[in-house]
Amino acid sequence: MRAKKLTKGEQARLAWDPAGLMAGVDEAGRGPLAGPVVAAAVILDDGKRIRGLADSKVLTALTRERLYDQIMDKALCCSVAEASVAEIDELNIYHATMLAMKRAVEGLRLKPVKVLVDGNALPRIEVLAEAIVGGDAKVKSISAASILAKVHRDRLLAKLHDEYPQYGFASHKGYSTPEHLAALRAHGACVHHRKFFAPVAATFTPAGAQPAVTIQVTVQ
Repeated sequence: MRAKKLTKGEQARLAWDPAGLMAGVDEAGRGPLAGPVVAAAVILDDGKRIRGLADSKVLTALTRERLYDQIMDKALCCSVAEASVAEIDELNIYHATMLAMKRAVEGLRLKPVKVLVDGNALPRIEVLAEAIVGGDAKVKSISAASILAKVHRDRLLAKLHDEYPQYGFASHKGYSTPEHLAALRAHGACVHHRKFFAPVAATFTPAGAQPAVTIQVTVQ
């Protein structure tokens, strides 16, 4: 039997896929030097179309914010989860990312029969799952998850900027930009930096016990 030709953006279903709810999963924040890694899981409502879903990386911040509100309003259910900086330092970024994805799936109000995950690795979950390389540009539910994760994380980093304005988190979102690296050299690392990432580790003493430059932290 010939396979059905898919229209652009239509979700592929294998012949052995179960009937039922499908969730898309993606993450944001694997590469930055600071802040948590965030994952989202989304089950879209086929009866409520959301125009413009795409990989969050190709969208403007304004478009992501607009789509974020639509996804939260129109999706059957959504879940956003994090793995903290402490968990990233303890587990490594790969395992922390898988943990955030697992939490996102388990946080869904409705249980999907299958989970479609962007990339080539799968979290350990008790649901049928499939990894799709480039899925954030191919599968609408994964695109939606990528947008939720990205917007959620960007908002977190904007709050960190209010706490630690010297690092410029609001502009670079924790990524390894020249501005961020210069701030690390000038101020050392703060508690929200991932201490085992090389540019951050370079700001610590060889024993790794203290930052190269002491910073004052205000606790509220």
